[in-house]
Amino acid sequence: MTTSSSPFSPERPLRVAVIGSGPSGIYAAEALTKQTALPVEVDVFDRLPTPYGLVRYGVAPDHLTIKSVTKGFEKTLSDPRVRFLGNVEFGTDLTYEEAREHYDALVYTVGASSDRRLGIPGEDLHGSMSATEFVAWYNGHPDAAARELVLNATGVAVVGVGNVALDVSRILSKTVAELRESDIAEHALSALERSPVQDVWVLGRRGPAQATFTTKELREFGELAGADPIVKPAEVQVDEAAEAALTDNVKRKNLEVLRDFAVRTPEGKERRIHLRFLVSPVEILDDGEGNVAGLRVERNRLDENGNAVGTGEYETLPVQMVLRSIGYRGVALPGVPFDERRGVIPNEGGRVEGRPGEYTAGWIKRGPSGVIGTNKKDAVDTVAGLLADAGAGAFPAAPDGEATRAAVDARLARKGVDVYTFEDWQVLDAHELAQGQGQGRPRAKVVHKREMLTHRRKA
Repeated sequence: MTTSSSPFSPERPLRVAVIGSGPSGIYAAEALTKQTALPVEVDVFDRLPTPYGLVRYGVAPDHLTIKSVTKGFEKTLSDPRVRFLGNVEFGTDLTYEEAREHYDALVYTVGASSDRRLGIPGEDLHGSMSATEFVAWYNGHPDAAARELVLNATGVAVVGVGNVALDVSRILSKTVAELRESDIAEHALSALERSPVQDVWVLGRRGPAQATFTTKELREFGELAGADPIVKPAEVQVDEAAEAALTDNVKRKNLEVLRDFAVRTPEGKERRIHLRFLVSPVEILDDGEGNVAGLRVERNRLDENGNAVGTGEYETLPVQMVLRSIGYRGVALPGVPFDERRGVIPNEGGRVEGRPGEYTAGWIKRGPSGVIGTNKKDAVDTVAGLLADAGAGAFPAAPDGEATRAAVDARLARKGVDVYTFEDWQVLDAHELAQGQGQGRPRAKVVHKREMLTHRRKA
């Protein structure tokens, strides 16, 4: 039922553009379609032809159960009130001003696609990169798929102790047989098959009680066919009072797993994963030709507030690759306010500051925290504010002549934008699954945009 102060009706529904088709974007579309207070039409945009964002390109390829959330996403994108418009870049193919002409409300859900830097000498050497780039490469993201990444390192340092750090370390340490059970991109599988990696160091500047990885991901290191987990007993000692004060059950379980690793006798497997704590990288060493030749780290201690303090003791790790995994960061959208310090769109409860009718959800709203499911409540909260505002007439409606699907389609067609629909994606999805089945794998990803665009629904 339409509220008395609302200008929206079944004949003129509330028109919403969701910018970004990752979990938070699709959860926002789902929340909009599940409510009954206002009739709605939702267009979900993505600059890539493929939907699902982080689920397709961020979740580890060997964590297939996590990707099962796409079944629910498919239901949302199949709703006749929802359209997926892929291969449309906000800011160029559809400018901010054009979006405001065609939609009553905009919801920005573009995630956090950049990364934080270490800020140490040697960070720009060849062989030093962000885990974000590495994940995009092995997951077949079109921006990274063409990159010629030669894995000629025998030692790799992964800086960070979150789940992404564990993901990249695990992928580097798995056997080819294990990786073939995943949907890792074929080019990455081939490179990893030839990789001479023997040692992977996972580095945390504070202690094990401050690490942010989860126990399930940590335990996987003890189950790898070709890699031994190595832990120094001294680095997983925790002060009795500090351990007694631990209320986080995950951290308690993490300590148990790490202590088990510390007393294990290595089985002599081909590779080793060194889980190190209380060490900070201070310099990436140069081999004289612009390549990584080692990583100098300083040993730390924890002060009374749990902060890492350098001890002045150093060691050098024999690595030829350094992957930083110390946090994601949002990127500004053209025409949209942005908080450079926090890396988010400034907002109050999802309402973009000073912009009636504009909203945000997910990591670009609150920063890179939580898991996929966290974005559902976050999106629902944002949509609740949007609907309350729409019902109260708190933002101006788009001009009736422009607030139609046909007007959007006509504008994109005039600009020569090759829109990729959800029906097109379903053709590509079926192709990838069939190709994977033929190889005895769950999926064989198409990784280049130009090839993706050749798989389409027949007219």
